[in-house]
Amino acid sequence: MLQSLITSDPKVMMGKPVVAGTRITVELVLEKLAAGETIEQILSEHPRLTAEGIRAAIAFAAEALRADVVYPLETLAG
Repeated sequence: MLQSLITSDPKVMMGKPVVAGTRITVELVLEKLAAGETIEQILSEHPRLTAEGIRAAIAFAAEALRADVVYPLETLAG
């Protein structure tokens, strides 16, 4: 059910996955959550977004990372 809330169209945000009916990318939702914004703060900034849309963005990202791909992380020289 949540998967249908995420769409991708080359004509919208250069094809990046967005919450359906908006131009709000999955990437933006995740960046805001990672920066410490609450769901309530994100919803107040983006009135067309819903809590279900935010959950769908998180589920989409989790599914994308579930693939059998290794993502090497660069270590910072310190």
